[in-house]
Amino acid sequence: MNRPTALPGDPPGGRRAAAVWSIGVAVYFVAVIFRTSLGVAGLDAADRFDINASALSTFSIVQLLVYAGMQIPVGLMVDRLGTKKVLTLGAVLFTLGQLGFALSPSYETALAARALLGCGDAMTFISVLRLGSRWFPARRGPLIAQVAALFGMAGNLISTMVIARLLHGAGWVTTFAGSAVAGVVAIALVLFFLKDHPPGHEPPPTHHRGFAFVRKQITLSWREPGTRLGMWVHFTTQFPSMVFMLLWGMPFLIEAQGLTRDTAGTLLTLNVLVSMVIGLVYGQVIARHHAARLPLTLATIAATSLIWATTLAYPGERAPMWLLITLCVVLGACGPASMIGFDFARPANPPERQGTASGIVNMGGFTASMTTLLAIGLLLDATGGNYRIAFSCVFVLEALGIAQILRLRRRTAQLERERLVASRVEAVHVPA
Repeated sequence: MNRPTALPGDPPGGRRAAAVWSIGVAVYFVAVIFRTSLGVAGLDAADRFDINASALSTFSIVQLLVYAGMQIPVGLMVDRLGTKKVLTLGAVLFTLGQLGFALSPSYETALAARALLGCGDAMTFISVLRLGSRWFPARRGPLIAQVAALFGMAGNLISTMVIARLLHGAGWVTTFAGSAVAGVVAIALVLFFLKDHPPGHEPPPTHHRGFAFVRKQITLSWREPGTRLGMWVHFTTQFPSMVFMLLWGMPFLIEAQGLTRDTAGTLLTLNVLVSMVIGLVYGQVIARHHAARLPLTLATIAATSLIWATTLAYPGERAPMWLLITLCVVLGACGPASMIGFDFARPANPPERQGTASGIVNMGGFTASMTTLLAIGLLLDATGGNYRIAFSCVFVLEALGIAQILRLRRRTAQLERERLVASRVEAVHVPA
């Protein structure tokens, strides 16, 4: 099972597909800029709203809580309403959230703005995955997903290179309110240029409505071992880098490691650049060799655990620069590895359940990130700012995720082989 089998009736792909899909990717790009903008503004937010570490982490926790909680509803929405409607709504919400965060006079209103941003952000990536599956052949799925994630990482790069510098030059309101203009552009692109599917590839109409249909979609998706394996892969691989980039990386590098803000920003930028390169490599490898999915996943988890253990256990008050660079390089593989989760769920579910299954998978990493963000904030307050103890909670969630991955891997592989054999038999018996 080295390559996905081409399916009858696959979309043709091509230049028009790339053009339409790029609009969805542009929306996701903007959403990631807004999502990660707090990561370079954490210390500024703490000063602006006069809050401690636990309250600061609540910003990201609320944002991710809404994001994770919305994944299954958004998957159902995408399956039912199509990409264009869901992306439009998402862009409107995350733009209002970013603007509200810029103008918030208090901690409470800023918290509500981040929740609104998280709701809109939740609608983007699953929509982009669905858009890719509607416009490109199935065999392109792994590469398309990794390239979409790559552009999301580019949005992270904008946060670390542009937002951070604007924040200390132009100020809080100008930076965040000005960035909201990108959301307005994204809304316009979707409304005027995005199409749900190519001509002649309209999805079959669905006549199911109500709670019974929703329950059936969720139940059937969850029953698939591939969906659950994908969720745990996403859970275990994404959160170490997400927590570092979304909030705690900058404070860790500045307060615990004594780096300047510019040096810390450079290391975060390195993390993003490495993620972009590894994302392309992982996408190409998995597109050619589907059997590489699990080895890549486990190798990434092992490398992440090892580098965090080495960094936190390093003797002396501060880790050397070479070790911090290595940490950021290794964490750069986490995002691309998390995308492998979707490659386990995709072949396990028919097209009409792809959105729901993707929502379940995507919920995994963001649930882990939310849990870790809270744990680090609480541990920092409880230990007087001891980052070594606070970041040690990473190992607890990784151990849980690895146990679930190992438990589900064999059943998932068996079902994939059976489906592959069945599809080949069906193809042989289809009349020319």
